[in-house]
Amino acid sequence: MQQLSGMDSSFIYAETPRAHMAGSGVSIYDPSTAPDGRVTFKGILEHIERRLHEARMFRQRLVRVPFDLDHPYWIEDPDFDLEFHVRHIALPKPGDWRQFCIQVARLISRPLDLDRPLWEFYVVEGLDHVEGVPEGSFALVTKVHHAAIDGMSGMEMTSAIHDDTPNAEPPAADAPWQPERIPSDAELLARASFNLALRPMQASRLMTQAMPQFSRMQEQLMRRSIKPPPTTIPRTRWSGSVTAHRVFDAIRLELDELRQIKATVPGATVNDVVLTTVGGGPPAISCPACSPPSAPMSPIPASGSPSCGRRRTSRRSSPAPSAPARCSTSPT
Repeated sequence: MQQLSGMDSSFIYAETPRAHMAGSGVSIYDPSTAPDGRVTFKGILEHIERRLHEARMFRQRLVRVPFDLDHPYWIEDPDFDLEFHVRHIALPKPGDWRQFCIQVARLISRPLDLDRPLWEFYVVEGLDHVEGVPEGSFALVTKVHHAAIDGMSGMEMTSAIHDDTPNAEPPAADAPWQPERIPSDAELLARASFNLALRPMQASRLMTQAMPQFSRMQEQLMRRSIKPPPTTIPRTRWSGSVTAHRVFDAIRLELDELRQIKATVPGATVNDVVLTTVGGGPPAISCPACSPPSAPMSPIPASGSPSCGRRRTSRRSSPAPSAPARCSTSPT
């Protein structure tokens, strides 16, 4: 058993029927270079199954403490079923981009089952009339809960199921996988009681470590060397009640063009270019009745460093993309 950190647990507590705490991604594959020019669903299942040991989150499920008296735990799921998590669907004819976007929106609007490992892959076939995509291509729509991974470890999970060469063999597992017994409520309550008894001492130690940082920040604010955070949020067409429904779309960006833009600023990265592009979008499409925001509305990437309490999910690093890709995000 491995207990979730406070940060990871917050995503579980924040889950509501309207706000699903899962991130989604879309990748499109051209199978023309595969043996016989095709990739089968059975082959995809076998490929992923041989690499499950490279990311712990693949087979770990949540166990919640009764009444949420303490943070949940990860256990190795004794009822793990790969075919529950990797699913196969196809677009109706003609299989164009609009049909694909509607299907993706439906998939990402559904919440994950919190009683199973917190991820789902959908293999979507039938992309036969999508501009810029070879006929016969298929897509992989991924859904992973934010409690299980962050941006950095998400890239590591992606690299776990991809290889640099066509016939690469997965690395051997360090040890055979062993499922765990689901603990009883009494066991979880006993652990919670022990942790709660230690919490005052942990809080005291944390405050001792944090006080110098608070003092330093207060001094910087008084000297005006740092600015306080804004107290108002610009109104956009997205302001209002959030529903469970999602909408998906994407644009095509050529990697070579992104690299040319990156080269104009010393030290910049492709990720910086994408974040700048996304951050400059909301002011341009704010609602007609709203005043344009006076400052850029930029997304803030979360840190995936071990010091933040996030867990690493695999031992591999993710290779940089080497071909044009459809850059897409979900509203979650």
